[in-house]
Amino acid sequence: MSFDFEQQRFDRIKPNLQRRARIFQLIRSFFSSRGFLEIETPIRMPEIAPEQYISPIESEGWYLCTSPELHMKRLLAAGYEKLFQITRCFRKGESGKQHNPEFSMLEWYRTGGNYQDMITDTEELVNEISSGIGSGHFIRHPQGIIDLQPPWTRTTIQETFNKNVGWDPITNPNAERFDIDLVTKVIP
Repeated sequence: MSFDFEQQRFDRIKPNLQRRARIFQLIRSFFSSRGFLEIETPIRMPEIAPEQYISPIESEGWYLCTSPELHMKRLLAAGYEKLFQITRCFRKGESGKQHNPEFSMLEWYRTGGNYQDMITDTEELVNEISSGIGSGHFIRHPQGIIDLQPPWTRTTIQETFNKNVGWDPITNPNAERFDIDLVTKVIP
């Protein structure tokens, strides 16, 4: 009886595991075809990243990686021009409907680019993944169909906060309120 239950459970999650593996393949192909070098940075670090609202998990006097950002930026400074990685990250106290203390993160950097290039990368990456898993340029969401065709709608932080939260973080900066409202009101 126990074996049948485990087999049924495996049969239910197998399509998700296959889709996840396919997404990782598509991500790697996307960045490699654009001249990005896939790297792997350390999971444990002797020092914590200076992030006020991110708490690391200790590991035998070291800390588990909360983000590969610092290591990747060192590689940029050393002359590597285009980098990406998919890695495991760990954050203490982040557990709930929207967060997990352990998760996979895709991070990429390039020299000579700007935020518009990053937006274009994101639009193209999401569309390539969506097409690659058979969803085309549309995905279903509980709130309706989302059209992934570029260009995506652009809005400023100021416009978004005024519309969704009712205050302006540019003229009235408040870092703690910003983070809380971003996570609890703007993102949802």
